[in-house]
Amino acid sequence: MNKKNGLIALALSALLAFAPNLSFARSESDVAAPSHSVQVQADTADYGRLISRRQIVDQLLADALQSLKAPARISTAGFTAKMPSNMELVTDRLLEAYQLEPYRTDLLISAANAQIYNGNVERAISLFEKALSVAPDDVDVNSYLAVWQRFKQNEAATAYLKRVSELNAGRAADLQRIFDTVDRIVRTPLTTQAGPTEKGRRAIVALGYALNPDGSMHEILVGRLETTLALAKADPDALIIVTGGVPQNRKTEGKLMADWLVQHGIGRDRVIEENYATSTVDNALFSAYALARHRIDSATLVSSASHVRRGQALLEIACWQSGPANIRIQSVSYPDKPLPELAKASAGELLGIYRDALRTYGLWSYRSAPLLER
Repeated sequence: MNKKNGLIALALSALLAFAPNLSFARSESDVAAPSHSVQVQADTADYGRLISRRQIVDQLLADALQSLKAPARISTAGFTAKMPSNMELVTDRLLEAYQLEPYRTDLLISAANAQIYNGNVERAISLFEKALSVAPDDVDVNSYLAVWQRFKQNEAATAYLKRVSELNAGRAADLQRIFDTVDRIVRTPLTTQAGPTEKGRRAIVALGYALNPDGSMHEILVGRLETTLALAKADPDALIIVTGGVPQNRKTEGKLMADWLVQHGIGRDRVIEENYATSTVDNALFSAYALARHRIDSATLVSSASHVRRGQALLEIACWQSGPANIRIQSVSYPDKPLPELAKASAGELLGIYRDALRTYGLWSYRSAPLLER
């Protein structure tokens, strides 16, 4: 390509990038132009259309990320999620991007998981099945379908788990372990009292709760701390892990929790302060690291009664990966609601447990950069 043709190509590329649908009349001189010039213009047009499509997809993903990060949230002691309208926008943008790039199965998977966050499991299953029609041997897609069909108590769950086993026996065993763990925890009655003190190194893990906008502690967090304090006094040899890192007014849950316990007579050397977790998944992962470092044999997890089953399931799963390998974990509830009302895990609570169990295990909810989230 000579210098003149190079300049023409550059100019056409710029035009087509911003106006890919423009058409240009061809004169007789165009028809008479040498064949290599015609090819340069054709190649440039193709490149312009490609760049334009890429720009649109990038913008759609940026819009999806903005919707995901929008501040509107539903939050209670047991469940925190984005507002449904936010997640519908995330799904819509991802599916629009998929229409432009139908080889991007990751966009379908991300859209399906947005629907899980929205509580629309049926639509999520439909999107996962669409992804599976494109990539039938995808281990993750088959795994998601095994989990969410089981959540819906559909017989199809067995077939999907069998398919996972054919593709990756280790993954299938891990999923079955998750199922068994969740089943055991939701069957175990909630309690406000710890069991007998066990032998070996022990720890108490207290989960944080969102601070008030002024940086003060919510009454639910104070309730969790009062439960933790009683356990700490009953077992003076136990270490105490306080976890929570969402800042408000330049304060974090972990710092305020540690200070509160010290002010109420707990030695500072007993308290391990974790100030980085921004979700229950993070609480579990970061606490597991602390438990592993201190070679803890048994731990008591403290959270609100409406949240404690999810917290325990995630902490157990986190410990499978980072250790301690054989740790024994029990949970004690702060009764944010009457325990009889929470005797049976609701569908919403169970959805949150399964969703975050997969995240703690290592499956990504959103895998379409820049929309990346475990």
